[in-house]
Amino acid sequence: MSGMNALDTTTTIPLIMGEDEVIRIAQTRVTLDTVVSAFKSGSTAEEIVFQYPTLDLADVYAVISYYLKNQPAVELYLQTAKMASPKLRLAIQQKFPATDIRQRLMARLSRTPKSDA
Repeated sequence: MSGMNALDTTTTIPLIMGEDEVIRIAQTRVTLDTVVSAFKSGSTAEEIVFQYPTLDLADVYAVISYYLKNQPAVELYLQTAKMASPKLRLAIQQKFPATDIRQRLMARLSRTPKSDA
């Protein structure tokens, strides 16, 4: 068998849909939206990996390639997710009300020993 025939020419796109219906880069918490936004803002794959060290450079290139080949579908997903985010934020706020968070943080701060460093 020659070396050329031994090459695996299939590419797996490292994207997974979470239970929350958010697409993330596999084995990380970094979202597709984060990578695409950084890329659209002019960041290189290397810069994105530097910014998000849990990402693998080859995975970032694969995601960018996927985005470029499927731009209309990815943009539709991102737009739909963006429209859903206010609803999600409201649901989170209702589930975890922040009504007395300032008081709790101030109380915790007053109990913390002061450092003269």
